[in-house]
Amino acid sequence: MSSEAAPRLLLVDDEQSITESLAPFLTRSGFDVDVAADGAAALRIIESRHPDIVVSDVVMPVVDGRELLRRLRRSGDTTPVILLTHVGESGERSAALDEGADDYLNKPFDPQELVSRSRAVLRRVAAGAGGLVSSEVVEADGLRLDRPARRVWRDGVDVPLTPKAFQLLEFLMTRPGEAHARERLLSVVWGFDFAAHTRAVDNRVAELRSVLRDDASAPTYIETVPGVGYRFTRSVRRA
Repeated sequence: MSSEAAPRLLLVDDEQSITESLAPFLTRSGFDVDVAADGAAALRIIESRHPDIVVSDVVMPVVDGRELLRRLRRSGDTTPVILLTHVGESGERSAALDEGADDYLNKPFDPQELVSRSRAVLRRVAAGAGGLVSSEVVEADGLRLDRPARRVWRDGVDVPLTPKAFQLLEFLMTRPGEAHARERLLSVVWGFDFAAHTRAVDNRVAELRSVLRDDASAPTYIETVPGVGYRFTRSVRRA
């Protein structure tokens, strides 16, 4: 993607009413938009057009969004993918992230939110952090996270983490440099679609800081973003 050209976005959804309204909005927002009605058509467009980002519904005929994502990742294609899921499908969202989705949005959603999320993902790719979400092992300044093994090491020492703390670190570490709201982290890690238990996020961050020996006043890894949430500060690489 050149700095001058509009980023290419592939919108995949079988509901024509959605694509007919959303595609023009995305075009007005600065994207070069292609549209596909299902995952099979999307794969053909990806092969020929090489979009910078894919936005796909999950429930579709022929090849659904999850299968589209799986086929891309199995082939080694790290094109960023944002999946559109339905409110209440926390298990679906969690599985999609585990399989290498870069982000997701609940339907119905604010189109401007999709634009913001898409730009955030593209900034991550431009900063050299593309492909982290589909990597099995990632590293950053003495910290190593093995996703299949669900294990973390700090300076070669195995660090015991609770499942939620591991998921939180995994999400932050594979999306470095981005400020994530507590409500967003609740939705991703805990599956809550409402902001009722933001202290749960703070408690797990406190756990991470304790076991990783990360000083909150001068953080090595996780910093607090006032009025927002948290950010992983270090550069992360695929191991």
